Amino acid sequence: MPTIKISTYRPPWGFWNGHLQTIYPALYRRVPWITRKRERIRTPDGDFLDLDWDTSHHTGRLAILSHGLEGDSKNHYIQGMAAALQRDGWDVLAWNFRGCSGEQNRLLRSYHSGATEDLKAVVDHALATGRYGHVALVGFSLGGNMMLKYLGDLGADADPRIKRAVAFSVPCDLASSSRKLESLINRIYMQRFLIRLRGKIREKMALFPGQIQDTDLDAMRTFREFDGAYTAPLHGFASAEDYWQRASCQPVLGRIALPTLLVNARNDPFLAPACFPEEAARENPFFHFEAPPIGGHIGFVAFNARNEYWSETRTIEFLNES
Repeated sequence: MPTIKISTYRPPWGFWNGHLQTIYPALYRRVPWITRKRERIRTPDGDFLDLDWDTSHHTGRLAILSHGLEGDSKNHYIQGMAAALQRDGWDVLAWNFRGCSGEQNRLLRSYHSGATEDLKAVVDHALATGRYGHVALVGFSLGGNMMLKYLGDLGADADPRIKRAVAFSVPCDLASSSRKLESLINRIYMQRFLIRLRGKIREKMALFPGQIQDTDLDAMRTFREFDGAYTAPLHGFASAEDYWQRASCQPVLGRIALPTLLVNARNDPFLAPACFPEEAARENPFFHFEAPPIGGHIGFVAFNARNEYWSETRTIEFLNES
């Protein structure tokens, strides 16, 4: 499927800047808490994942939502999407990455952009309930990369009950996105992420004394430094560059074998040109790519009576296509 050349997104007056689109929802959007029923499942390696459910409907349709870096199931974009899906008759499962549900995970390892084994555990658990014959996957940013890599790695072997997938604001090429976030204009985002990541590492130091060291943690200013010192060695990668290469979804987009939509805004401050996979969209009939000129990072702001952002409207539209 060729790139979708003309997006339907039209920003509200004044919301043309990518930074405003990125920051405004995080600070000011208020959405109801939809996925209130928590379930804890055990992972094959002895850790746990916390899953938050809404099972208001009995239509056999389930959407599984994956959040972004240092997010969780209560983020505005997760619950906004959950509300839109609930209105459309879907059950919703919003899962939390390891250490993101309000309780530190049990192992030295944590989560990362390519941790598809955890998404697999969530999907397998949901399918094993026997309640759902029609499953959709929806991912944002890091969670979108994980979801697309999961589908690309599976290719034609994906469970036939997984019907469609949608991803927003995805750093398909982790190396170029990490470099983009090192720029001076993006320092506010980088520091916000690093403050939270430093806190997680200090918790790990207390839980696993002697197994993880403070390697100038406070002096770190980039993902290159953090991923090289912590993400890579804790998850079996040789270096930050090795992690970025092996965890990026970009190399496997051509193998996705079910209808999938990726939406990345051209003015997303987190994304470099390599994160706009138009060639993959041209070559893979299952992979749809849409690049609105405006939208920021997980923005796509809209004002209406339902408090529904365009990303949510677009998701429902794509999931309901025949």
